[in-house]
Amino acid sequence: MKAVPFKKLGPGLLFAGAAIGVSHLVQSTRAGADFGFGLLWALFLVNIIKYPFFQMGPRYASVTGKSLLDGYYKLGKPVLWVYFFLTLGTMFTIQTAVTIVTAGIAVQLFGISNDIAVWSVAITLLCAAILAIGKYRILDKLMKVIIITLTISTLFAVFFAFRESVTNQGTGTTTDLIQLLPTDGAAIAFLIAFMGWMPAPLDISIWHSLWTLEKRDKGEEAVRNSIFDFNVGYVGAVVLGVCFMTLGALVMYGSGETFSSKGGVFAGQLINMYTASLGTWATVLIGIAAFTTMFSTTLTTLDASPRALEATTRLLGIGFKKKGYLFWLFVLILGTCVILFFLISEMGVLVKLATILSFLTAPFYAICNYLAFRDKEIPEAYRLSLGMRVLSIVSIIALVGFSIWYVITLF
Repeated sequence: MKAVPFKKLGPGLLFAGAAIGVSHLVQSTRAGADFGFGLLWALFLVNIIKYPFFQMGPRYASVTGKSLLDGYYKLGKPVLWVYFFLTLGTMFTIQTAVTIVTAGIAVQLFGISNDIAVWSVAITLLCAAILAIGKYRILDKLMKVIIITLTISTLFAVFFAFRESVTNQGTGTTTDLIQLLPTDGAAIAFLIAFMGWMPAPLDISIWHSLWTLEKRDKGEEAVRNSIFDFNVGYVGAVVLGVCFMTLGALVMYGSGETFSSKGGVFAGQLINMYTASLGTWATVLIGIAAFTTMFSTTLTTLDASPRALEATTRLLGIGFKKKGYLFWLFVLILGTCVILFFLISEMGVLVKLATILSFLTAPFYAICNYLAFRDKEIPEAYRLSLGMRVLSIVSIIALVGFSIWYVITLF
């Protein structure tokens, strides 16, 4: 097979940048800290289950020249309206959550001000300026640098954590690190949330299809490039998920530390614990890995939600003919700032609500993505293979089952 040039990579790395955030830095690290490697099976399982539906985003766009939102529109306007209200109901909370964690890490790394709100606004405005001025082109180039930096710094951190564990015989034996499967209600709830956001909520497949269109490649080669590009980003997200779980297991498991649910406090605890376990030299390394992780998420989510809403409202006939992207970007920034300054005390409840919605709506996105590929206008050569169809159906059943299980645990 002909190699795909590095310059052809782009949307897949944007997918990785959006996915590798709270699910990795916070939840994967916490999974390792609380359960050792006991949830490694869940990480691999959920990535297998979600794989076909995430792949359908770039695949649909490169085959049809349209985004998955066009596929949803063909399924009926009500489907697109459901997506519109789901996005409108969660994007402010998700953007605020990832920005606060990014700001908390910035405080630990750069100082200057300890005010999380000030840092959050500064980071939001910086990301907005990057997007407003450079749009997709600068986002594409910048994300390549961020993902490479993130990968190298994280792999170095894992290497030194392993070396430290071997030198000091870790926090426990190998057996200790491979146990504690969730049994109580709180642990099961964490498992469901962990799987719901690993590697990311399924609506990111729609974002990926929009980014693929921005790449403007067409033809058979475009399909091959987009799938390769996606696989690179997806495998990278899985590997880094394992890395952060490993860091949590080797550095934090058995320490007795209780993590704060507040993003800024959690960031400080994270960096301080690595420093205490690995030495002060680890502060910069872990700080860079953590900051690039969350900055990439903050940047890509700030781009994706306005991009998706602009396309959605245009299809529904209620959008702006011009500057729709900038309008929704402004709305998202304004809503994020309102939460930061007036609703920050309710952040825990808002994030929990967003997490629940993201998890419970996973079957909706999976089914819609699958049905979009049933479109008879898609050439036979580009339709899903038998293996992908079987995996998709099994995965839909699994996602519905997990959702029912989650609802049962709530009551």
